[in-house]
Amino acid sequence: MSDSLDRLYRAVLAARTADPAASRTARLLRAGRGKMAKKLAEEAVEVVIDAMHGHNDAVVRESADLIYNLVVLWVSAGINPNDVWAEMDRRERLFGIAEKVPKGVDVAAAAPRRKVVALAHSHARKRR
Repeated sequence: MSDSLDRLYRAVLAARTADPAASRTARLLRAGRGKMAKKLAEEAVEVVIDAMHGHNDAVVRESADLIYNLVVLWVSAGINPNDVWAEMDRRERLFGIAEKVPKGVDVAAAAPRRKVVALAHSHARKRR
């Protein structure tokens, strides 16, 4: 499984220098992190909606889109998948494979909370 993600990561890295007219990934990378984050959020919502409706085939397709957009955002942010795998390994050692950090556990030293920021600004138009 990680082989596929590694290949995807390398392909997205290569797309950074590709012609945006010929590469959807290059266009997305040049659009900025706000656009990338929006696409990632859209795909996550589509996965949730399809899962709620029991559309498993659609969940598979949308999950692939979600992973693609996540990797594009990683590349833009300079994050290597190996860093994510290392964090998953760390959590597994502390809490078990299927667990996320339990509520009430002080993990501030390992991962301090970050301020939440808006993804995009929208300006309301005045009606005339």
